Amino acid sequence: MITELRRRAFLNAMQVASWLPRVALPFAAPSRPELLAPLAAEPEPTAAVASVKEAAAAPQAHVAPVVEPAAAVVSERPKIEVPRPTARVEAKPQPVAAEEEAAVAPAKVAPVAPPRFSLQLLRAGSCVILAELSTGEPFAARDPAYLLLKDLLRAAGLPDSPQIIGEPVRWPLLARGTMDQGPQAALEYVQGFLMARLEEEPECKCLWLVGLPAIRFAGEADAEAYNRELQVEGLGAAWAVPSLELLMDEPARKAPLWQAMQRVMRRWQSSGVESLHE
Repeated sequence: MITELRRRAFLNAMQVASWLPRVALPFAAPSRPELLAPLAAEPEPTAAVASVKEAAAAPQAHVAPVVEPAAAVVSERPKIEVPRPTARVEAKPQPVAAEEEAAVAPAKVAPVAPPRFSLQLLRAGSCVILAELSTGEPFAARDPAYLLLKDLLRAAGLPDSPQIIGEPVRWPLLARGTMDQGPQAALEYVQGFLMARLEEEPECKCLWLVGLPAIRFAGEADAEAYNRELQVEGLGAAWAVPSLELLMDEPARKAPLWQAMQRVMRRWQSSGVESLHE
């Protein structure tokens, strides 16, 4: 059993304001007379229940008309299609456009390295000689290549002390810059140089092209033209000769050269100019 103070503390904690014990409690305070009076009869719950039902139904009847028009309004709104990110990405034809541009655009041609050569122009009798300088320096009196050239001139019946004409032609012309110095530009330059010099040197009956650079950029031919006669537009009759260094390195080439020289010698030994196809 608990004391009256603890009992009231428990009831206050449970928020119980009025209570009535079923039996007499020991150590309890006397009961108040009003609490022992009989309770009044409760009214019929029918009216209360009906009023509660009417109150519950009233809001529903009021809300229903509001909800239905709202739904109708929503259904009547036009449907707006918002573009999705995936569709936007698919609409961009960037890869296809790049491929088409690559197919339409012409292929870039890599720049061709300029050829490198040095050529010396000489005059021996009625022949003009354009000879390759393998070292890039002019001929010296004791140069083996120059001595071989003198032997070829003596065998051809020409003066063996050729006259040097001007400075060597060195290509490329410029070490730097954006000027085109490719093979085609070199060919045009060498041919233009020869045309100008041949106008100053009349009675040139045959042009010797000694060395592959001279044959390629003056006679527009290649190594297959060795020992052959050429007809170059603007320059006239020409004779393709292997380079002096090649003749020294491969002595077996001298015999075909001598045979070709016997056929070509008539050009500078005869008084008239004969046709190439006689």
